[in-house]
Amino acid sequence: PPRSTLFPYTTLFRSKSTVFALVKEGDKVISPQAKDKITQIHSEKSTSGLVPTIWYIDYNDPTASFKATEVTFVGGKISEIKQPARVFDAFTGTKQVEWKRVKVDSDRALAAALAEPQLKKLDLRASQFWLERTPTGAIWKIRFWAPRLDKSDETSPIGDVYISAKSAEVIKTDLHLKSAD
Repeated sequence: PPRSTLFPYTTLFRSKSTVFALVKEGDKVISPQAKDKITQIHSEKSTSGLVPTIWYIDYNDPTASFKATEVTFVGGKISEIKQPARVFDAFTGTKQVEWKRVKVDSDRALAAALAEPQLKKLDLRASQFWLERTPTGAIWKIRFWAPRLDKSDETSPIGDVYISAKSAEVIKTDLHLKSAD
């Protein structure tokens, strides 16, 4: 959808940091050799609203023991920097997301997903994000939760929406709306 169609949803991120902003902050605290060499970005399930507050950005870092540095953000601030022991990745090599080709930030990916007709009438309570590398380019995978009909204080995962990280186009939906029953 055109950016103007997505505008109402971009306000969800207004007071929160988007992934592009977090990557800029992460680049400041990792080794220069790892700058923009992102292998994975993901969030925790959001707890109040649809915008996650805990994000993890993993870098391919040639200066780290296992060639990986992970920067954790909580509420837009760096909370931890660690070099996880990813033994398998150290031997096989980690595949990087082509970061320079990622044009769609997390706020715009959320807006594109929320514009899906199947989701428009649902009372969505939480989401979780992954930026994944695929053979055709990077994609955002966003999982949503909605209240259960029998227990409105509990939520159930209702599925995933896949968004192109280059164009904000919905590539695929894997929604199970009855799982909220």
